[in-house]
Amino acid sequence: MSAALSSTQPIDGGPDQGASLRVGATLLAHWRLLIVGPIAAGALALGVTYLMDPIYTAKTTFLPPQQQQGAAAAALQSLGALASLAGGSGAVKTPGDQYVAFMQSVTVEDRIVDKFKLMEPAKAKYRFEARNFLRKSARIELGKKDGLISVEVDSKDPQLAADIANQYVEELRHMTAGLSLTEAQQRRAFFEDQLKQSKEQLTRAQQDLQTVGFNPGALKTEPRAAADNYARVKAELTAAEVRLQSLRRSLTDKAPEVQQQSAVIGALRSELNRLEGSSSTNGTDYIGKYREFKYQESLFELFSKQYELARLDESREGFLIQVIDPALKPEYKSKPKRAQIALVTAFATGLALCAFLLLRQSRRLKPLPAAGV
Repeated sequence: MSAALSSTQPIDGGPDQGASLRVGATLLAHWRLLIVGPIAAGALALGVTYLMDPIYTAKTTFLPPQQQQGAAAAALQSLGALASLAGGSGAVKTPGDQYVAFMQSVTVEDRIVDKFKLMEPAKAKYRFEARNFLRKSARIELGKKDGLISVEVDSKDPQLAADIANQYVEELRHMTAGLSLTEAQQRRAFFEDQLKQSKEQLTRAQQDLQTVGFNPGALKTEPRAAADNYARVKAELTAAEVRLQSLRRSLTDKAPEVQQQSAVIGALRSELNRLEGSSSTNGTDYIGKYREFKYQESLFELFSKQYELARLDESREGFLIQVIDPALKPEYKSKPKRAQIALVTAFATGLALCAFLLLRQSRRLKPLPAAGV
C-alpha cells in the first residue's frame, strides 16, 4: 500500500520545478551568447553616442512677478464708492500658472525666434515649425511646493541655451509691464477726461453762483452745512450710478451685485430727495447754486485724486520679477547620457536574447500532430 502511494506521489516542485529546470538548462547552454551579446550591444551603443552631438542644458529660476500697485489700490478703496470706477484690478493677484502661459504664448515665442534667428538651426520653412522646435527645446514649469518658476533650455551651443533661458524672463518682464501699463493708461485717460469735464462744470457753477450775489436772507438759512451734505450725497449717487453701469456690462439685472447696487442707488436718491425737499421752502436761488457749486467741487477733488493715482501707477514698472538663479553657460553636457544608454541597451539585449532562446526551445519541444488514419 505504501509502495503504491509512493509511486503516485509527485516529486517536490511538480511540473513547475521541471519547467524551471528546463528554462535554466536552456539559458545555461547559451551562457556565452547571453554574456557576449549584451556586452557587444552595450559597447556598440556607447560608440554610437560618441557620434551624437552633445546637448547642453541651461536653467534659470525666479519668483513669479509681484505687483507693485498695492498702495494705489488701498488708496482707491479708501475713497469710497468712486474707487469702483478704476476697476480695482490692482489688488488682484495673478497665479503663477498664468505667467507660465504668458511665456508659452505665440507672442513670446516669436520674439525669441526672431531674436536668436532660430529658423536656421530648426531648418524651418514656416514660423510654426520654428516655434515647435523651440517648444521641444524649452521646458517651463511652476513648482508645486516652492511656487518658483523654472525655465530649462536645451541646445548644442551652451551659450545659446543660457541666452534663450534668460530671454524668457526678459520677455515675461516686458509683457507684464506692458499689460500693467496699458491698464494704468486706460484709467489715467478715463480720469483725465472726467477731470476735464468736472473742471468745466465747476467753472460754470462758480460763475452762476457769482451772478446771484449775496443777500441777508441767505445768512438765516446757513446754507454751508446743508450744501456740503447735499454735495456729498449727490457725489455718492453719481459714483453709484456709474458703478451700476459698469456691473451691467458683465452681469444681468438678476445678479446679486446688480440688485445690491440698485438698492444703494435707491437709498441715496431717497436721501437726496429728502435734502432737496427740506431746503425747497427757503425759496432762494442762492442756495441751489451754492449746492451745485459744492457738488461740482467735491467731484473735482475726487477725480483729481483718482487722476494722480492713475498717473502714479502709470509711472511704475508694474511687476517685479526677482531672479533667484540666472541661467549660466553650462560647463558640461546633459545629453547624451552615455553610461545610461549603454546599460539600458545591454539590459534590453539580454532580455531579448533570453526571450528568443526560450521561444525557440518551446517550439522544438512542441509535439508533432498525429498522422491521420
